[in-house]
Amino acid sequence: MNELPSHKPRAASGSKFVTPEGTHAILDGIKPSALSDVPNAEPKPDWLRVRLPSGAKFQEIMDIVRTHKLSTVCAESKCPNIAECWGRGTATLMLMGSVCTRACKFCSVNTGNPHGWLDAMEPANVADAVRLMNLKYVVLTSVDRDDLPDLGAGHYAACIRAIHKHMPQTAVEALTPDFQGRHDLVAKVLDAGLATYAQNLETVRRLTHPVRDIRAGYEQTLDVLQFAKGYAPDTITKTSMMLGLGETDAEIDQALDDIRAVDVDVVTLGQYLRPTRNHLPVERYVTPDEFRRYREIALAKGFLEVVSGPLVRSSYRAERVIEHNNVGLESPVLQGIRDSVATSLRC
Repeated sequence: MNELPSHKPRAASGSKFVTPEGTHAILDGIKPSALSDVPNAEPKPDWLRVRLPSGAKFQEIMDIVRTHKLSTVCAESKCPNIAECWGRGTATLMLMGSVCTRACKFCSVNTGNPHGWLDAMEPANVADAVRLMNLKYVVLTSVDRDDLPDLGAGHYAACIRAIHKHMPQTAVEALTPDFQGRHDLVAKVLDAGLATYAQNLETVRRLTHPVRDIRAGYEQTLDVLQFAKGYAPDTITKTSMMLGLGETDAEIDQALDDIRAVDVDVVTLGQYLRPTRNHLPVERYVTPDEFRRYREIALAKGFLEVVSGPLVRSSYRAERVIEHNNVGLESPVLQGIRDSVATSLRC
């Protein structure tokens, strides 16, 4: 009798494993600790229920990603919008592999040290995937690569230029690491030609550590965003914050003031969702009405657009962000704000 082929069981979340490239990493980024026994503050509410990924277009995108040996932040970060976004033919591609040199306690990307490994074919593969997906707008993000001499900025720029070469009509957004605050590396990515430059603040000042890796910083991110806007003023700048980690309304308001003070154009606000039991617990689930209120507060501070909702992520409906309607979500925009934005865009 022929025996069925055996399959190696998947490593447990938080355990060590070895990638196909030979990198030793921690699955889902964070090892078990005392946090693993801390429950979320309350059960997940109904408004956060999402359907399972399915459909022909979803499968088509999955096949393209696998064939071109690409990583996507959609899958690696367990994004709740993967079914919607892939189903309509959009994706956020994650560059430089699926192992990050940092270990943020909100993120489920694998953590390790790739020791300089890079896929030299990735720029060509990314450009080909964008062509096959026929994208008019693509978001490129990446793991942190503190192991590389230029922290991955040159590889980022190579991928952007490859897309422009093969798909000149495609606009590119880069959601980058902080490059340790080095302005020369931020400039290298901007010089490749971007519609939007993004770097995420993630949370309020008080919660930056332990939420983010110790090498990240609240002021460092603000400085990167300020430099990006000054260096490439025609490029839209953007950042994102997660809510539900224990921040107060006053802290949210202060963070929005800090973001606007460095001339960021767009901010997105979404609900933090705990990716595994080893990550930080959810302190509260912010209601849709609260997200609408935060959006109106932020718009009044002068942002070009604010995308705010329970399932919003930094690259959610990124191609629609300048429609000034909360990317189609249910929050009205004051006509005066819309008119002033439209006027500025025509200038």
